[in-house]
Amino acid sequence: MKLLHDSWLVCARAMRPLWRSPMTLAFAMFQPVLFLVLFGPLLQPLGDRFGAPDGNSWQFFVPGLLVQLAILSPGMAGFGVIFEHRSGVIERMRVTPLSRTALLLGRVAKDAVTLIAQSALLVVAGALFGLRASVPGALLGLLLIGLVAIALAAVSNAVALRMLDREWMFAPTMSQISVLVVLLSGLLLPMSLAPDWLRWLSMANPLSYVVDAERALFAGRIADPVVLTGSLVAVALTATTVLWGTRTYQRQDS
Repeated sequence: MKLLHDSWLVCARAMRPLWRSPMTLAFAMFQPVLFLVLFGPLLQPLGDRFGAPDGNSWQFFVPGLLVQLAILSPGMAGFGVIFEHRSGVIERMRVTPLSRTALLLGRVAKDAVTLIAQSALLVVAGALFGLRASVPGALLGLLLIGLVAIALAAVSNAVALRMLDREWMFAPTMSQISVLVVLLSGLLLPMSLAPDWLRWLSMANPLSYVVDAERALFAGRIADPVVLTGSLVAVALTATTVLWGTRTYQRQDS
């Protein structure tokens, strides 16, 4: 109960800037919306080739954009750690009775809630272009995206803590990781079009399974085996990264 209470306190504190400036949510969606508006229409004639339901490429493309949003936004969450370290906030929080695990869980919970809200807005925007999604599948898809947000925010926080003495390296490091993960996830174009060597590399990327699960969920194929595979991968990834992030927080405190 103490862990949950402390995590809620950290999460509530981290959410305050968003309540004061809700437009921050919209600004974080700028790049995915550009892809939706400027890249999505190019795929419409290719929907049948991608195996999109009824040839509607939006049902293939929008779930991929949700994963892209989950990679790009929480992936840079560590900037908050760097800024708070500069201002001494991190040191002040460490001398409080707050659980050290809660310092991470509260932060990543805020990132997950923020991302789910952004994802819901992106789904609404996609619907305006022609997305026709299963409502139960879309809701489950948003929950899956929340798990991905927790995992990537935990990684970002842990990397930021390890780079406090060379913080200038954080942005290029996370940017390179994000680009690599995006390109190997098949979220823009299906990996079925790729040569064998690229498909094998994609199979080593955990988020490629999440992308497949998202597309199946939005198509209403909730019982599809790829949904179970993607969900198990997301849960395992989240558990591993949260454990790593928690240990990093505890190690930095010792």
